[in-house]
Amino acid sequence: MATAAFSVRMDEDLKNDFEKTCESFGISMTAAINLFATAVVNEGRIPFEIRRKSSEREEALALFRASRAHALAKYPNGMTLDEINELIAATRAERN
Repeated sequence: MATAAFSVRMDEDLKNDFEKTCESFGISMTAAINLFATAVVNEGRIPFEIRRKSSEREEALALFRASRAHALAKYPNGMTLDEINELIAATRAERN
């Protein structure tokens, strides 16, 4: 089988860390890239999950949704304004 070369540009620190990691596995960076390419072709997908970092907004929204679900489970008919104010006062008292 004929071989072909290609070059990849990456951050120098990442390259150095990648090289050290590959050496710790006892393989070269070329072998690691070939393993990755083979897995992609054989599996028909990237062989690991790729996710972007969640934003603060997404995290806050997830917390809000969890809080809302908890509130709906605890107070299925909602809360009166007096109940809300009592809960706020109790929470403030716990903080002090």
